[in-house]
Amino acid sequence: MSEARWKSVQCSSPAGLHRIAYKEWGDPQNERVLVCVHGVTRVASDFDALAGALCDEYRVVCPDVAGRGRSERLRDPQLYALPQYVADMVTLVARVTAGSQDKLDKVDWFGTSMGGLIGMALASLPGTPVTRLVLNDIGPTLDAAAMARIADYIGQDLRFPDYETGAQFIREVSNSFGPHSDEQWNKLAGDVLRQEPGGAWVRHYDLALAEPFKAMSKDRAEHDQAALWRAYDAIACPTLLVRGELSDLLSTETAQAMTQRGPRPRLVEIPGVGHAPTFVHADQIAIARAFLLD
Repeated sequence: MSEARWKSVQCSSPAGLHRIAYKEWGDPQNERVLVCVHGVTRVASDFDALAGALCDEYRVVCPDVAGRGRSERLRDPQLYALPQYVADMVTLVARVTAGSQDKLDKVDWFGTSMGGLIGMALASLPGTPVTRLVLNDIGPTLDAAAMARIADYIGQDLRFPDYETGAQFIREVSNSFGPHSDEQWNKLAGDVLRQEPGGAWVRHYDLALAEPFKAMSKDRAEHDQAALWRAYDAIACPTLLVRGELSDLLSTETAQAMTQRGPRPRLVEIPGVGHAPTFVHADQIAIARAFLLD
């Protein structure tokens, strides 16, 4: 297994330029690329186990989405939304496929939650670079109560006196991820906590991510949902849909509806897990491997 390399690419928004950091695994000359994109408050390092397992077959590219981890924050918080994220990923894909011999920007995509929405939107576009798509516990219809819970969690300005207190908080609010060892929980917490100069520990993202959630109206939510279904129906590449059996974000009804339209994905449910499967366990990694390398 190769060591990961941190790199970055400059992206553009209506408010100016910003850099997106990304973690790259595997042979840097490998033209077979897998892009893995995390959930709304998570980071690139979520995919260390998955990337380590697949980097002999792929060059695995895992970005910190704008405002998270090592990536720069956006000057206008209202830009923390799908159109900007998709634009950033187009720039990233162009960078990581620039040396392709056949000059085709082609990647496979694994997206957890928000990362799946970005992948869904990108895969729906004419001329899309996405050739194979994994949607991890996400769909066009999102449970309103679950979205409200996430929005409230994102905007809380929490400061922890020490790492242990912060790690315990992350473990408690991430309980829906399902069973993990103490070592795995420690990594899941350590990846999203950072220490400020004053000594307090905070979550490693821009609290302004909550602003677009707060500004969301019922009409806008319904408009966005209809747009997501249109995007989903335009996807033509092979697709795998993964759902946590206990997920409160992707309902059974929505998942079943997704299997009957658009790319008509195969649906796999992970027992005993809510939102969202972390794919750090061998059995979950095996599901992704079987689909991606089929």
